[in-house]
Amino acid sequence: MLQQITRGIKITVRTSFQGTFYKNYKMHFAFGYNITIENQSKDSVQLTSRHWKIKDSLSRTEHIDGEGVIGKKPVLKPGESHTYNSGCLLASPFGSMSGTYTMVNFSSARHFAVNIPKFKLSAPFALN
Repeated sequence: MLQQITRGIKITVRTSFQGTFYKNYKMHFAFGYNITIENQSKDSVQLTSRHWKIKDSLSRTEHIDGEGVIGKKPVLKPGESHTYNSGCLLASPFGSMSGTYTMVNFSSARHFAVNIPKFKLSAPFALN
């Protein structure tokens, strides 16, 4: 489990290996992640977008941008949290993800970035 706080927004990440499967005659490694976004600030905020940087051990890097998280743009009052599950596919048994959430502070109407800590993805059978 990893945690990081940026401007009063705490991000907690848990990962899991989901298995392997073939797609288009190539093996893929499926990983899941659970993220909790907790508002520890004194202001209400809303998550508006996300940016992910996904790397695998074959030196492939993918950047993904999108609105909200899994189709939602959660509003978090002070002390509230939002948890969601998602996943990614890698072409190798090792990789990492990192990124940012763009949030808006309702008190100031300003947008700000919240760092998502870099987390590692690894298939347990591939570890020594």
